[in-house]
Amino acid sequence: MPQMGVSVAEGTVVDWRKQVGDWVEADETIAEVSTDKIDTEIPSPAAGRIVEILVDIGTTVDVGVTLARIATDARPGEAHASENNGQRAKAEAPPETEAPPAPAPRAPSRPRQTNRRYSPVVQRIAAEHDVDLDEIEGTGRDGRVRKQDVMAVVQRRGAAEPATADEPVLHIESPYRADAPSGMDDGPYTPPEGRPLSRMRTQIGTHMKRSLQTAATCTTWIEVDVSRIEIARKELGTTALPLIARCVIGALVEYPLLNAWLEGDVHTIHEQVNVGIAVALGDDDGLIVPVVRGAQDLSPQGLSRRIRDLARRARARQLTPDDVQGATFTLTNPGQFGSMMATPVISQPQVAILDVEAITKRPVVVTDAFGEDAIAIRPMVILGLSWDHRALDGALAAKFLASVKRRVESYEA
Repeated sequence: MPQMGVSVAEGTVVDWRKQVGDWVEADETIAEVSTDKIDTEIPSPAAGRIVEILVDIGTTVDVGVTLARIATDARPGEAHASENNGQRAKAEAPPETEAPPAPAPRAPSRPRQTNRRYSPVVQRIAAEHDVDLDEIEGTGRDGRVRKQDVMAVVQRRGAAEPATADEPVLHIESPYRADAPSGMDDGPYTPPEGRPLSRMRTQIGTHMKRSLQTAATCTTWIEVDVSRIEIARKELGTTALPLIARCVIGALVEYPLLNAWLEGDVHTIHEQVNVGIAVALGDDDGLIVPVVRGAQDLSPQGLSRRIRDLARRARARQLTPDDVQGATFTLTNPGQFGSMMATPVISQPQVAILDVEAITKRPVVVTDAFGEDAIAIRPMVILGLSWDHRALDGALAAKFLASVKRRVESYEA
């Protein structure tokens, strides 16, 4: 099972494209694997003939587990050993006796598979929308139900449901029913049924807990005036994130000790800045961190396009394993939902992560060119840097944030 991102520890085999005895070329798809973050095709590491499949469809295994064995000394067109054995057994078998004719069973109106297996993604979508997977005719290999099949059922169901114009509209977060009586005499309180965490939530929790147990995490905050960023983003027609990201990347080039990994006692400083951008997938779906590679060479417009593309593909579950690997520093942007301050958890083995909070207008003291102070309304943001005290010190973290602040407040489009 290949490694498909820092936070992905296991995967589920959902289909074998090749079977025992089949010839496979190097890099040809041999299997399909599903994780809570990515559905991906697994390429064959070499050309040869498949001699053994070790993991059945529907089985979840850890990263690093051997999925199949390939005989690389075989040649295309040669009969496999099992084929020769089969021919020999057929030749040595006694002549078959003719069995009396029997009535042919009536074919069912629709073929129905038994012991069907479904990927975790398919199961999650079906559970969310109350879809009976046994009633879906899959379009995948051997009738396997794919994510697209489930979504088609959900969309058809939504189109078929009649609108209820006379139904009173309640706030989406209202805990009250339209027909519930007022007062406190509704009977004893019945707690809602619990449900287990999704695999994605479990994996995120495991990764975050491991990070807190591994790193000596400290957090430093700084307040920044983003007046120039606000002007520039309106001119460019983008959000503030890629412009702030451009300033962060410049600071990482200035202070490369933060653009690094710490694995055990090995501190690896990277020349290339690969920025992970945290993308929220939904309340129950957690988040994923696709990576903008070589970000130091991108303009703000290029960063904006790359971030939008990665976010779109992340929410459409179209990311590849390469899209979520190799980040050297991470940016998270919960401020888009209105939060003011947070303490982000470092993504191992990185040594730092920057939290971009909400941009809000508030009164601040400003100093003019003559040294005179005044109160003015400015768009302000709090940036929070969580950093690993094993690799860094507070002075360096503060200098890095000061560099980001200087670049943001002097930004020119």
